[in-house]
Amino acid sequence: MVSGFFGRGLIAAVGAWGLVLAAAPPSGAQSPAQPPVVLTLTGEEAPETVNRMVEALSREGRQVEIRIGGAPGAANPAAAPSKPQPPSKGETQTDTAALSSTAQVEAFVDHLVEGVDYGVASVPRIGDLANDWRRAWQARRNGLTALSAEMRLALILALALAAAGLFRRASAGFFAARMRPQGPEFTPRLIASSWGLLQDVATVALALVIARLARNAWLPEPDIAAATLTTVANGAAIGALHLAVGRFLLSPGVPERRIMPLPRAERHFGFLVFYSVVTPLIIVALLLAGRVGSGPQPLAGLLMVTGLIGVAFKLWWFHDMRGDLAVLILKGSPDPGPWRRLIARSASWFYMATAVALWGVGRAAAMMSGGGRWAEAAALTQTAIVIIPILAVGIGSWLDCRAARHAMADGATPLSLATGAALRAAAVGILWAAGFFVLARLWAGLLVGMSTTQFTAFSRQAAGVAVFAFAGWVALVFLRVFFDACAPKPRASGHADEEEEGAGDSVPSRLATVLPVLRGVVLGAVLGLTILIVLSRMGVDIGPLLAGFGILGLAISFGSQALVRDIVSGVFFMLEDAFRVGEYVDTGRLKGTVERISLRSMQLRHQSGQIHTIPFGQIQQLTNASRDWATIKFNVRLDHSADIEQARKTIKKVGLALLEDPEFGPHFIAQLKMQGVADITDSAVVIRLKFTAKPAQASTLQREALKRVYRALNEAKVPFASNLVTVRGGEGGSASGAAAIAAVPPPSPLAPAAG
Repeated sequence: MVSGFFGRGLIAAVGAWGLVLAAAPPSGAQSPAQPPVVLTLTGEEAPETVNRMVEALSREGRQVEIRIGGAPGAANPAAAPSKPQPPSKGETQTDTAALSSTAQVEAFVDHLVEGVDYGVASVPRIGDLANDWRRAWQARRNGLTALSAEMRLALILALALAAAGLFRRASAGFFAARMRPQGPEFTPRLIASSWGLLQDVATVALALVIARLARNAWLPEPDIAAATLTTVANGAAIGALHLAVGRFLLSPGVPERRIMPLPRAERHFGFLVFYSVVTPLIIVALLLAGRVGSGPQPLAGLLMVTGLIGVAFKLWWFHDMRGDLAVLILKGSPDPGPWRRLIARSASWFYMATAVALWGVGRAAAMMSGGGRWAEAAALTQTAIVIIPILAVGIGSWLDCRAARHAMADGATPLSLATGAALRAAAVGILWAAGFFVLARLWAGLLVGMSTTQFTAFSRQAAGVAVFAFAGWVALVFLRVFFDACAPKPRASGHADEEEEGAGDSVPSRLATVLPVLRGVVLGAVLGLTILIVLSRMGVDIGPLLAGFGILGLAISFGSQALVRDIVSGVFFMLEDAFRVGEYVDTGRLKGTVERISLRSMQLRHQSGQIHTIPFGQIQQLTNASRDWATIKFNVRLDHSADIEQARKTIKKVGLALLEDPEFGPHFIAQLKMQGVADITDSAVVIRLKFTAKPAQASTLQREALKRVYRALNEAKVPFASNLVTVRGGEGGSASGAAAIAAVPPPSPLAPAAG
């Protein structure tokens, strides 16, 4: 059962993508019991001489610190100047800082080369660890009577695993009922996965407690056996926690509970299982080697081999997941921008480069006098670059889920959508800023040499800049989402009749029509104001910039009178609500559907598909055909013998049927009816029909009304007017006409047709 638990367990972060395989020696190797021996060299010694001196000084397990003292005379205190010399005439503080940075880079490269050379040279000494282990084990004080120490170790580990297995069996029903998500949203999946994480952590904690209690009872002496048990238990707990966090994120085999939708999650879970098994073994080996080793070389060789294995595995894993990581970053963005695409393509390569760089820091730290700080910085950086993106994605998904639930419950208004987006941006931004601050503080003292006081002063100034930049960014996110939510939705363009071109079922509000113009103005103003404030906080004098912008604006106003006229005319058109996006208008010369409004012009889509761009200053008059209602009047010609009253009743029935029709009825304001006789001509009685409807559907309703009226009048035997002409003559006219027709011979089939 316990093996099943470790086989099901899982990964830490976009894969806890393998960042505890320490690039630096373990703490036990970095903190020797005796103070280090300082070996000062002149730089002229042969490598063989240096190796012999180091081996001689480190035989008793003491760490050797090597310092380069330069020429022999340089160590003479009397030769040193009493006061620091000022820079020369051509030297500046910038040059000094550049030289200092260059020297630091060169020193780091030298330490890296030395660390790699020392590690490679120490690889053959790994075999000495076997003799060191046997010697340390023979000196143990536990297990000298009754059960041997080996048997006690095996029994303690078996007891801890059995207790963990019994706990999982006993609590399986309790946790299984709570690990079923109550919905497909993020929050139910998070709750269900959290119960699984709680069960895994409780299992690991119980196993550790049992192992600790059994160790105190069966291995009371603080010897190598007790240390081995503690190290093995802690290493196994590290691997199990990796699996627990991984199962919390990826939920292998249970995709409906997965809170990190990483493609090929099962494959990456397999990578993590291997990593979670191998990593504890390496950690245990390094810690025990640091405890029993008689010198630094065997441990350095083991660290070199395991470090290379770890880096190779990370590079393989990161390269294999490059496509999955890109999909995960681009997910949720239907139209990602160029920066997001660039991040998606380069994320995997960034992690690969970081793994190699941190491995190099670990190698160089082994040869530095203060290498422990570098090793700790590398380890924390490894963790931060994985944990921060995962937390950012998790917090963002949780806030998106809450916003979606509120939208379903209370309705998604533009203000609520914008507020939710701003809160999400603020929370994620604060997380990224905090992570960046921690990493900057971590590396500032190592790379730049900043003291705590200097970093505090610098961080205060940087915080002032960051706060205003962050506030401006959140404001831009809020405004952008608000404008997008209020903006009219794009309509499918097609070939429609002139009267209904561009007119939908509902015309956008006045605010939605003005928003596209306000969007550019407001976003530009907020962005410009943010840039000016940030520059001011950075110490830049923005007075000349403001003066220059004022002069430039004045010059533009004088040189672009037509542009100013167009903008001012557009402002008044907007204030008077003369037209909106989606309405059909006629400007006298051009007509069409308003498709887009800018700061100085509008675009009309003609019914034939052409787009007319008209500056506001050139519009002298404007007719809006899409406002409020439209009354349609049309005529029908009946025969002189038609029953007008019967026609009126028939048309009234057609009007009532149109009102009851679910497709056409909602668009009527006043039903179809006959107004009366509009005219009487020689060949027809002209009756007039009328109805009032929404402007968007006027033409459609007129065509449907004509079709139904024609069919209904035919069924009611009401005759329509005919174009036939009846010729009447005097007495005998009929007989004379018949005789005349009879006198005309029929045309011959062979005769040519008359022209």
